[in-house]
Amino acid sequence: MKGQIAYGTLAGTGSAINVPLGFSPSIIFIINQTDPGFFIWTADMADAEMLKLTDAPALTFPTSNGISLYAGSDTPGSQAAKGFTIGADTDMNGSSDVLTYIAIGEQD
Repeated sequence: MKGQIAYGTLAGTGSAINVPLGFSPSIIFIINQTDPGFFIWTADMADAEMLKLTDAPALTFPTSNGISLYAGSDTPGSQAAKGFTIGADTDMNGSSDVLTYIAIGEQD
């Protein structure tokens, strides 16, 4: 079995952001560098759920505005390629926040 990994940095918008990868991740890690927080989603979680650790400090399990798979297309490199969606949770995705992600999955 072969795996795939993708990582990157992007700016938060305060609204949902689709992140095209070209594969469907099994686990996603997001770090908010501006408003310190660490967010995890795994394939056995429902869409929009995540494990959330913020600088409060607080460890919570929100069930909305979290991280979801993005079905997209089978065209790697396309803005519509398979990947994931960063939800509008204000701790994770504030406007202009610097977000770093790591996504790991099996080869489709």
